[in-house]
Amino acid sequence: MSTPSPIDLASWLARRVPIDAGTEPAVAQDVVRDWLRAAMPKEWRAAAERGGVVALREVRPRAAYEAWYPAFADSGLAVAMWPREYGGLGVGTPLARAIEEVLAPYNLGRLNILGINLAGTTLLQWGTDEQKARFLPRIVRNEERWCQLFSEPGAGSDLPSLATRAVRDPAHPDRWLVTGQKVWSTWAHHSEMGMLLARTDPAKPKREGITYFAIDLRQPGVDVRSLRQINGDTEFNEVFLDDAVVPDADRIGPVDEGWRVARTTLSGERQMISGAGSGAGVDNLGGRSVERLIARAKEGPSPAWADPLVRQRLMQLWSQKQTLSWTNLRARGQRKAGRPPGPESSVGKLLQTRHNVALQEAWVDVAGLTSLAHEPGDDDSHRLVFGFLRSRANTIEGGTTEVQKNTIGEQVLGLPREPDPWRGAAWADIPRS
Repeated sequence: MSTPSPIDLASWLARRVPIDAGTEPAVAQDVVRDWLRAAMPKEWRAAAERGGVVALREVRPRAAYEAWYPAFADSGLAVAMWPREYGGLGVGTPLARAIEEVLAPYNLGRLNILGINLAGTTLLQWGTDEQKARFLPRIVRNEERWCQLFSEPGAGSDLPSLATRAVRDPAHPDRWLVTGQKVWSTWAHHSEMGMLLARTDPAKPKREGITYFAIDLRQPGVDVRSLRQINGDTEFNEVFLDDAVVPDADRIGPVDEGWRVARTTLSGERQMISGAGSGAGVDNLGGRSVERLIARAKEGPSPAWADPLVRQRLMQLWSQKQTLSWTNLRARGQRKAGRPPGPESSVGKLLQTRHNVALQEAWVDVAGLTSLAHEPGDDDSHRLVFGFLRSRANTIEGGTTEVQKNTIGEQVLGLPREPDPWRGAAWADIPRS
């Protein structure tokens, strides 16, 4: 396939790239290379090929990337494994990975990653055809950003104990009124839609009286307040809901069976945080890759790489990443085969959080004094410190380390469940703080 001439470039970019499930990997990679030459500004390609992410950042402002992003979304490459009718290419994992090998050097981060990885994954499994057609294309194009409204001040690791209520509107039985408080909602202040868990039957056991909704955050009765973190960022929020309206048409899955739906979302979140591959994840969320660290360690007149203990430490990190990628491939294969979420995502999430914390600590050690103090405007060093501080959140978000250990202990090692004197009791009868 040859690169289109300037005359027909617009029409070529306006449709999905000519790749499908039957395309050979080598052919698909040639098509992607042609698409990059035609669609991506020359200075972006040159910077990425010359100096990687750092050089790319100098010539590609965030606003410019957001303006260009619809071309990437329309190509189908952003979500290659999704069905074509919803913005993807309908390819399997091996072909998606072959495509990503070509895209990776250009740092084409997916915008709306919570929408793609969490809402998209959930809608593909549980949504109606109408919901998929309405929500998924807008998610892919970043036209409707999503956040997760799960955790509450009194329901974090024990998420099924959540207290936010959804009741049928007496005046309009085809809609629900939601009241309660959510917290640690990433990017809620930038989102138009939210994935919401609310209690719809307090007389049932806590996991059996929850319903899953898609809620429009652009309405009266929704108050989003940002929370400042140790690294100075404000990506987390608390969200107050006061008779916020949700049409029953935006209910995802059956009434009172939202916990089953939520498990799909939680599995997608854990895979995203663990770097589940295919480019739509968040590899090393809040930090930098081991490959870049190895390159950094080789720089300078007295490179850290000369120390055999440093080499051993960095290669151990590199080996961990390879093991993680195989674990994530297994998790993706399970999901692609239509099997329910298993413990693979918990294994991947636990290992990735440990890996990323150790990786960012290694970055600080290799960087030396610049990780303690640097000149104003030294964006590279600032991002290094930001990643080090941000990596601590990995041990909490998407299910704490302790929760992942419980899941692995029970579902992989066959250990008995932790004692729960209130197991099977109605949610309304369980003591709460």
